[in-house]
Amino acid sequence: MRPPSPSIPEKEFLFASLKASLRLDGRQPLQLRTPELTFGPELGWVECALGKTRVLAQVDAKMVKPPPERPFEGMVSIHSEISPIASPEYEFGRASEEEVTMTRMLDKVLRRSDTIDKESLCVIAGQRVWHVRLAIHCLSDEGNMLDCACLAGIVALRHFRRPEIEVVGDEVTIHDPTERAPIPLAIHHSPFCFTFAFFADTSIPPILDPSHLEQRLSAGLVSIALNAQREICVLQKLGGVPLAPDSILNLVEIAVSRAKELDRLVDDKLKVDWSGRRVEFR
Repeated sequence: MRPPSPSIPEKEFLFASLKASLRLDGRQPLQLRTPELTFGPELGWVECALGKTRVLAQVDAKMVKPPPERPFEGMVSIHSEISPIASPEYEFGRASEEEVTMTRMLDKVLRRSDTIDKESLCVIAGQRVWHVRLAIHCLSDEGNMLDCACLAGIVALRHFRRPEIEVVGDEVTIHDPTERAPIPLAIHHSPFCFTFAFFADTSIPPILDPSHLEQRLSAGLVSIALNAQREICVLQKLGGVPLAPDSILNLVEIAVSRAKELDRLVDDKLKVDWSGRRVEFR
């Protein structure tokens, strides 16, 4: 059963608050909810939370034979799903429009932008390569699952370590992590996604990281995926609200600033977690 639409008083109260540059959770219009990252016992297991929005990302790798057209490159695949426990809006076994949109966006941001160096995943050309699989599970939808899923995905990829291997001729030996320390993936850059919500009433300013209610009442969304080096990976606009070029450029500048902040936060979290795990791999 789908949840009821927001009532007229809810809509009027939200719009009146946004016109005054106030949000129901106390944030400023362009303020991002503080991300919370929780690392699991396994490398590549990360849970990310933006407020009450929660996403779990897991990475694993196995050796496979590469396709004939790309014998020198490993493989990267991304699978995402929105669990029915995330919200009554989603049904088991039936992909919603939001789930399809999010899956396509994550594929563009984390795979097609060459986040991972695929050539570094090659073990024996044409015979053995690593297949890295990223699985993303959306556990709770309180708005802006795309940004949360993208952050969880890139952090999980950076947190993951593949086993050390030894190649002698055509024979490949995979070493246990207790014998040799596992190796991180070769990552070119760390893209982050930032979603802005727009409203039909132009007196309401654009807001960053919309909540569930804000997202449902918005007239359009703009998602910008970029890294801290100001390189734009994807820019996606949903909805019919027209935007001037200057408005888009302003959003990009805001996203660049937030990307630098997120990059520092992720670096710090990974260093703390890895320092506590070194004893396991000595």
